[in-house]
Amino acid sequence: MIETDVHQQFASYFTTGSLQPYIYLLSKKLSEGHICIFLEDNHRQEMLAAGYEHISPWQTIKKDPLVAEGITTRPFVLLDNRLYLQRYFNYETVIIERIKALLEEEAEDLSSRTEALLQNQSLIKSIFDKAKDQVTNWPLAAAVSAALQNFTIITGGPGTGKTTTVAKILAILFTINPELTVSLTAPTGKAAARMAESLKIAGAKESGAIKEKFDALEPATIHRILGYIPRSPYFKHNKSNPLKTDLLIVDESSMIDAALFAKLLDAIGPGTKLILLGDKDQLASVEAGSLFGDLCQAQPINQFSAERTSLINSFITEPLQQLPAAGNNNTQHPLFQHVIGLQKSYRFSDDKGIGKFSKAIIQNQPIILSEFFSGRDEQVTLDDSYSETLFQDFISGYEAYIKETDIALGIRKFNELRVLCAVRSGEQGLYALNKKIEQFLQAKKWIRFTGEFYQHRPIMVTSNHYELQLFNGDTGIIREDENGQLKAWFETTEGGVRAVSPGYISQCETTFAMTIHKSQGSEFEQLLVVLPKSEKMGLLTRELLYTAVTRAKSKLIVQGKEELLIKMAATTVQRGSGIINRFNKI
Repeated sequence: MIETDVHQQFASYFTTGSLQPYIYLLSKKLSEGHICIFLEDNHRQEMLAAGYEHISPWQTIKKDPLVAEGITTRPFVLLDNRLYLQRYFNYETVIIERIKALLEEEAEDLSSRTEALLQNQSLIKSIFDKAKDQVTNWPLAAAVSAALQNFTIITGGPGTGKTTTVAKILAILFTINPELTVSLTAPTGKAAARMAESLKIAGAKESGAIKEKFDALEPATIHRILGYIPRSPYFKHNKSNPLKTDLLIVDESSMIDAALFAKLLDAIGPGTKLILLGDKDQLASVEAGSLFGDLCQAQPINQFSAERTSLINSFITEPLQQLPAAGNNNTQHPLFQHVIGLQKSYRFSDDKGIGKFSKAIIQNQPIILSEFFSGRDEQVTLDDSYSETLFQDFISGYEAYIKETDIALGIRKFNELRVLCAVRSGEQGLYALNKKIEQFLQAKKWIRFTGEFYQHRPIMVTSNHYELQLFNGDTGIIREDENGQLKAWFETTEGGVRAVSPGYISQCETTFAMTIHKSQGSEFEQLLVVLPKSEKMGLLTRELLYTAVTRAKSKLIVQGKEELLIKMAATTVQRGSGIINRFNKI
């Protein structure tokens, strides 16, 4: 416990003391998504701008009684010149220690798992030879690695085959161990359901017991799988009561914040394999932390030892090309061989459309981005004039879901298109756009305001309602039931729909338009992205723009000035974290 006088001193530091400017800075950075501040960086100007005139050198806070170097019984922790709030240091420590434990456990089983793979060599070859257009070996490398390891990260952009690769991993693992238990999870119900649906479609190609195993896969949100406890930050499953599953697969991992990431990893018991899926180039979580991105950047992806390379190549026949001869660089890093990046998109072309556009954003290619303003691309339309006609033509597409009488089909049709915005306030912000769309649809007589919850209103839940099994980010529509009562209808993870009385949903918002942050984990056939006219509004970055445009599957419209779009592609933000540094020291 912290001594009473230290508690009192802690309170006084919020108004006086040499640590106070650093407390202010840390709280500011936490609100921006950082989990620590690197004190060797020059933060003096930020503290001066906040009104702090007397700023002691950061080295002096090492001796402050509120600061501990690696000891978690003080309010603040200073480690490797990074200042943390104790709670976030604890989260980061749990994540590192749990991954380290998974890595240590797998070493004991590598020999027997390698033998099991070799015994099923013909099966593995047949699984990957089915993809006649496959020209890279990374999905196979991911499958072999995931079968061998207790901890595997598979990253890749939209359409690179992350879920397809997981389906192949499952086919191999179900064959090796018919009794294997598998849990599927993601930060949102929609993402979890989409992963399960894709895996079941892939599993339909299998037969017999393997197909039955795929059919039995049940998705769940992370909150649900951990076992939420109402009005508590804790979960039923933790280190003392771990999850009972042989394999845990987590999709959309880039959306998971530090707190939830730590609690998820803490609930993984001995003998459980963990596969994290996600896109390392996407936005990090809304809350503090960028754990998935940090892990992907901890060391180069697609790096394998000569021995592992030889094993992967033993399963390769034409048309797959073999991995190049491996070197032994960085073999001592804990995550060596554990991060695999899928690089070929089967949804988009690198030479045109959304694929070429998103690639130009990630690689910061302003000349290519400017070329899209010529209007010659079939998939991508860039509108720097903010055309009202273009906007109205797009939102007229909402007529389809409004006039669909079947509620399940109505939800699916609503989810075929969406308007995304980068900010919440202002002319191009969330509130103004939703109001503008509502007024347009009302003028068309497609909707009619009868109160807060009106017929056909699309809503997004903005807080967790554990008792209703509704979570932040879940979307649905308001429709009358068979008795004429307005209900909020949501898709279930099994593909059906369920109704909830709107009065029970304390916090939600209209979602004809939604923020880019909230769109993570979703995909839409058609997408309109509206960027703010003012460059000063919000933190407009490469990751934000990339995440937005890659939500579109077939048609993308971006309303924004060319200068802003190019500036966003050149602006990237690295969140404060000690993950990479601390992993390098393991």
